[in-house]
Amino acid sequence: MLRRLWKPVVGTAVLVGAPGYLYFKYTQKPKPRDTFDLPVRVRGPDGKASMSTRAVPLLTKEEVEARLRAHAQTASTTRRGIVWKQATAFLAANDPIEDANASKIIERDPSEVSPAGDLMFFAVMDGHGGYNTSRLLSRVLIPAVALELNLLINEPSSYMPKMGTLENLKALLKPTIAATLPFDANPELIALAIQRAFTNLDSEIVDAPLRLIAQSMLEGGDKEKPQQIPDLSKHPMAEAMIKPAICALLALFDTAHRNLYVACTGDSRAVAGVWEESPDGNGFWRVDVLTEDQTGRNPNELRRMQAEHPKDEASTVIMRGRVLGGLEPSRAFGDARYKWSADVQALLNKAFFDGAGQAMRSAPALLKTPPYVTSRPVVTHRELSFLPGPDADKPKGKSTLKFVVLATDGLWDELSSEQVVALVGGYLAGLKGTVPKSELRHLVPTTTGNTVEGKQKRQKSEEEGSWAFVDDNVSTHLIRNAFGGGDEEKLRQLLSIPSPLARRYRDDLTCTVVYWEEGREEDARTSNFSPEQVKAKL
Repeated sequence: MLRRLWKPVVGTAVLVGAPGYLYFKYTQKPKPRDTFDLPVRVRGPDGKASMSTRAVPLLTKEEVEARLRAHAQTASTTRRGIVWKQATAFLAANDPIEDANASKIIERDPSEVSPAGDLMFFAVMDGHGGYNTSRLLSRVLIPAVALELNLLINEPSSYMPKMGTLENLKALLKPTIAATLPFDANPELIALAIQRAFTNLDSEIVDAPLRLIAQSMLEGGDKEKPQQIPDLSKHPMAEAMIKPAICALLALFDTAHRNLYVACTGDSRAVAGVWEESPDGNGFWRVDVLTEDQTGRNPNELRRMQAEHPKDEASTVIMRGRVLGGLEPSRAFGDARYKWSADVQALLNKAFFDGAGQAMRSAPALLKTPPYVTSRPVVTHRELSFLPGPDADKPKGKSTLKFVVLATDGLWDELSSEQVVALVGGYLAGLKGTVPKSELRHLVPTTTGNTVEGKQKRQKSEEEGSWAFVDDNVSTHLIRNAFGGGDEEKLRQLLSIPSPLARRYRDDLTCTVVYWEEGREEDARTSNFSPEQVKAKL
C-alpha cells in the first residue's frame, strides 16, 4: 500500500511545490539590508567642500566574521625543544591594501665559534604610496639582510672601523667584551649590518628612475649630438618608480646566540610582553616597547632632523609634526620627493610625465637641503635568556620574555602598547567571552610601557566598553579589539565602510605575533613559517 502511494505524493509535490517556489522566488522582494548614516565630504558645483550624509549598507555579523578571518594565518615549528608560534592577520582599508608582510627561517650550521641555531625573520611593511613597492619589499628585504649578515661573517674587515696605532694598542692590552664576541654575536655589528641592508636597498629604489634615464640615453644617444632627455612616459613602470613609499619593521631572532634584534624604519611599532613573576607566585606583564614611532612628533626625531640641516631650517624641517609640513614618517623607504633635489625632480618630471601631458607632484615648497627622510633604521637588541645555552643549568630568572607583537600603525592608531600586551596576555591565559575594559587590568595586570608616541591617536575611553576574547588567531583578536571589541554594532559599522571612505576612519592594519613555549618535538604540529626553508652557513 505504501509503495503505491509514494508516486502520487511526489507528483503532487512537484506540481504544486515547484511553481510555488518559483512564484515566491521571483515575486518576493529581498529583505532590504540594514544601513547606517555616514558623514562624508563632498564637493559642490563651485568646487567647495561640504559635509553630507551617505547611507552605507551594514555588513551582517557573518560577513564581519568572514572579513576578519579571511587573511588570518597561523603556523608553528619546533626548533631545539622550543615550539615557536606565529599568528599573522591583516585587514584592508584601502583597495588594494598597501600593507605587506614576510617571514623566513634560515638554518645555520655550527662553526668553530658559533653553535647551531636559526635566524628567524618576521617583517611587516606599511605602504603609503600604493601597494606595489610594499609587496616588492616583502620579497627582498629579508634576503637583503641575510646577505649582509653573510658578508659580516665572511668579510668582517669591511665592518671594522679604522683605528690608529694607539687605539689598536689599547684594544690588544685590554680587549672589550664586544671585541671577544664572534662577529655574528656582536650586537653593534649586527645592527650595522641590518642598517646597511636597509639603506642599500633604499638606494636601489630611489635611484631606479635615474638609472633608467641614463640607460635610455646611452642606448639611444648619438655621440656627435647633444644628449636629449628621453621620453619615458609610456614606460610600464614610470609611475611606480616615482611614487614608492614604505615603512618597514623587521624582527630577527638569532637562536644560536640567543639575541633578538628589531629594526624600525617608519611609524610601525613592536612591543614585547615580559612576564614578571612575583614573590606570591602570581605575577604581571611588563610592557617592553622595542621601537619608537619615527615621526616629527617624536622629540628624538625632531632633534635629529634639526641637527642634520642648517640652523635656518630648524623651524621648518618639522612643521605640524610632519616633515616639511607634509610627510608624517621621518624615516621611510622611497618617499623620494624628500630625498631628491629640486633639479632632479624637474628632470624626472620631464622624462616620465611630459610626454603624457601630465606632471608629477611638485617638490615640497620648503625643500632646500635634501635628503630630509632616511631609510636607516633604529635597531634595538634584547637577550633571549629563555633559550637553551651553556648556562642552561643556572636557575631561571623571574623575568621572562614571552611574546613579540609587530604591527603597522593601523593598530597603534587604535590601541596603546599596554592594551596590546594585556590583550595578548589574556589570550595566552585562556580568557574567553566578553570582558569589560575596566576589569581587564585586574585579570591581566600590566605595567606602563615607555612608548614614544609619534602619532595623534583617535580619542577613546580607556574604561568604557568591553574587549572580546573569541578568536583562535591572536592577531585577528587584536584587530577585532582595535575596531570595536565587544561592541558588535561599532565593529560592524567600521568594517562596513567601503574604500576609499574607510581610510578616514581606519587604516590598513597588518599584525604578526610571535610567541613560544617549551615542548617536545613529537607533541608539536610542525610547519614552516614560509613555503621554503633555506639552509645556509651564516
